[in-house]
Amino acid sequence: MKQIKIAMVVHREEGGGFWAAFPELPGCFTQGDTLDELRAHAVEAVSGWLETMRAEGHPLPETGTAIETIEASFEEVA
Repeated sequence: MKQIKIAMVVHREEGGGFWAAFPELPGCFTQGDTLDELRAHAVEAVSGWLETMRAEGHPLPETGTAIETIEASFEEVA
C-alpha cells in the first residue's frame, strides 16, 4: 500500500469544532469536534477521495504543497 503526504488546511468553527480542506484534492473536506477527531476524519476523507479517483480512472494528484505559518505584527487600534 502506497502512502503519500497531503497538505491539510485547518479552520476553526465559530461555534466550536474544526473543518479542513485539502488544496491538492478538489472537493475533499472533512470536519471534527476536536483536532484529534478532525485528523482521524481527514485520513478517512483523503483515502476515500483517492480511492474514488482511482476507481473512476482519474490520475492521482502530484503532491508537494507545503503549508507554513508566519508571524506578522500590526498596530492595535484602541
